[in-house]
Amino acid sequence: MPVNRSTFLRRGAAVVAALPLLALGACGYGSDSKDDDSKAKVAAGSEKIDGLDSVKIGYFGNLTHATALVANQKGYFQKELGATEAKYQVFNAGPSEIEALNSGSIDIGWIGPSPSINGYTKSKGTNLRIIGGSASGGVKLVVNPKKIKSLKDVKGKKIATPQLGNTQDVAFLNWIADQGWKVDAESGKGDVSVIRTDNKVTPDAYKAGSLDGAWVPEPTASKLVAEGAKVLLDESDLWPDKKFVITNIIVSQKFLKAHPKAVEAVLKASVETNKWINANPDEAKAAANKQLEADSGKALPAEVLDPAWKSIQFTNDPLASTLNTEAEHAVKAGLLEDPLLKGIYDLTLLNKVLKADGESTVDDAGLGVK
Repeated sequence: MPVNRSTFLRRGAAVVAALPLLALGACGYGSDSKDDDSKAKVAAGSEKIDGLDSVKIGYFGNLTHATALVANQKGYFQKELGATEAKYQVFNAGPSEIEALNSGSIDIGWIGPSPSINGYTKSKGTNLRIIGGSASGGVKLVVNPKKIKSLKDVKGKKIATPQLGNTQDVAFLNWIADQGWKVDAESGKGDVSVIRTDNKVTPDAYKAGSLDGAWVPEPTASKLVAEGAKVLLDESDLWPDKKFVITNIIVSQKFLKAHPKAVEAVLKASVETNKWINANPDEAKAAANKQLEADSGKALPAEVLDPAWKSIQFTNDPLASTLNTEAEHAVKAGLLEDPLLKGIYDLTLLNKVLKADGESTVDDAGLGVK
């Protein structure tokens, strides 16, 4: 059921600023990714695409953004862009990436559903399009097994989410409502204490005993498990076919209109990367971790990397109907006025790439451009 009523956020820009999908890497806004000798070099005789010197690509230092991590590490982006240089920026939060897209600091970005929705509605549908999918899953409710032994035990406990109104916060508030419990979305106070905590500090807060659990993305969930927490619920189990969008690909509408060949090249690289990831999971996991180390200075240990990787599915399908549902959950929680999402998707170039590759095309759930 499309959400297609008002275009305005209830609490304006302040709430929009509070709705990022937090990343887990140490690099911040504007950080440049490092070169690696294993990456594909520009082939002799290659030409620039659309006459561009470069295409600027953004992503988070997060395993749910592994398509971009691996495509950078293995050189898939550069291969498809030819003599046009692939440049990278690594972000910590959705609003920074949306700001970079709006200013032209990046052209294309890997980002979560909440910042995509909020960026689109705040601009009244003028700044971005979602042009493809990247990942599903990778979000868990992990808890202290000494304090919480069943789902009903969550009532009365202190549970972290990354930030007010971010993708995981909205999901947890919706789950709480489904249990029949009451929580004030703004303060986080009620039958459950929702503690908004940066993913980078959540493991230490858990170790210190100030949290009883957390509803968080990977690899934070697996970091908590390494500290003795247990997985109580995998969010995938709450969705049809166990799939929901956690990462999609956005592009500046201006860039899409002016440089469709460049956008198509990046999408082709993304499709090729996902195919390689799914065919070579162990090598892909290592490549993603190598790029995380290059970007943040620190690789993930195996006890965190391995379980985190297993919970994420890499897909070209943007799972548009689930983005629509996530928007409905934000409305239900009182964090978002009903947004007009018609036109947020343009899957034309992705479906062209998929068709040429002999793969099934994907659907925009009625939320595509006219």
